[in-house]
Parts: sequence; structure tokens; C-alpha cells
Amino acid sequence: STCACVEYYGKALESLIKQVKIMSIHGKMKHKRNKIFTEFRKLPGGILVCTDVMARGIDIPEVHWVLQYDPPSSASAFVHRCGRTARIGNVGSALVFLLPMEESYINFLSINQKCPMQEMKPQANVLDLLPKLKSMALADRAVFEKGMKAFVSYVQAYGKHECNLIFRIKDLDFASLARGFALLKMPKMPELRGKCFPDFTPVTVNTDSISFKDKNREKQRQKKLEEQR
Repeated sequence: STCACVEYYGKALESLIKQVKIMSIHGKMKHKRNKIFTEFRKLPGGILVCTDVMARGIDIPEVHWVLQYDPPSSASAFVHRCGRTARIGNVGSALVFLLPMEESYINFLSINQKCPMQEMKPQANVLDLLPKLKSMALADRAVFEKGMKAFVSYVQAYGKHECNLIFRIKDLDFASLARGFALLKMPKMPELRGKCFPDFTPVTVNTDSISFKDKNREKQRQKKLEEQR
């Protein structure tokens, strides 16, 4: 749903999936977008992590799966996203992830977009990759900050969803969401003010001590901290 989520999960997938080419694209890239799109189009296989910037007006041959991690903010965008696969007589699949409280979105799409859908049963024996993602955040401040930024942007985008009768921010389980983003602690943001999260356990590490793997960025950070002191 957001550029920050693409940045975070794109980086995560790069580390977690080694044998597959992972590329990321979003609206804030501007000049790099065409280069990434052209490069991805030429690949024999791969994964493109993207925002709705790629939902329409583009053609990539033989896309087998369109995975919609976030339900799009408009119903028409859902159909446009699905339309990236099964083009020109080809066969393809599209999947959208929904929380139990969001299931009325299926009826909304069938009425609004004449779009029939089938439930896909959750996969068995799924690997828990969250501990690895947490370790990555502890080892590199860039990953830690990307995760925090992605979570904040996700919550803000959820609050602005077009179907706010279905996607109600007050019903969001922020603790589960934070665990899903492999956060080390809850961020400070207006939507969380005054709330307690007994189901979320922050790390015991002082997150200010997490350094950047990039030595230049870390040097700049230390310089800023020194100035503040």
C-alpha cells in the first residue's frame, strides 16, 4: 500500500529468498522506475515488490501470480491489479490477503466489480521467518528504521481506506501487526497514543545502540548524537 512497505519488504525478501531475483518499484523512485521495469520485463523469472504504481497501464508477459498483501484502497484498483496476470489468452492467478474482520470486502467486490472470488486455504507448514527479520533489524539500523517507517505508513494508509466501513482502523490488532512487521518496539504515533499492548513484547536491547551497517551513515549518526549531547 505504501512506498515505505515496498522498501522494507523488498529488502527483507532479498535476504530471505536467495535463488530468485527480487526487484522493488514505487512512485517515489521516478527516474529509476523505467530502468527497473525494463530490467524486470527481461527476466526469465523473479518477484517484483510494488505499490499501485504498477497496477495499470503496464504489460509484463507471463506473470503467474499477483499477490495483493494489502487490499487496494479502491475497488477498481483491485481488478486492475489482477489484470497484470492472465494476459492475452494466458492463464494466471491473483490472491488477496484479508483479515477475518475484512471478509465483507469479498461481497463488496462481487457487487461493485462483478468479481467472483474463491477462498484459498492457508498453506500448511509455513516457515516462521520473523525471528530472522528481527535479527536483521538488530544487526542493521537501516532495516530497523525501514520496518518502523513501513508500519507507520501501513497504519496511516489503512486509516484512509476508501471502504472505511469494512477497513476500520479502530478494529486493527496493532500488537499482531507489529509482530508481523517484526518490529523491535512500538513506534510513537498518534494512532497508538494512550494504548497498551500486552500482546507485544519489545526487545530488551536499547534500540538507540543499533548501528548502521553502512559506515558512512553510522558516522553521520554518531556526529548528530554528539551534537545533541
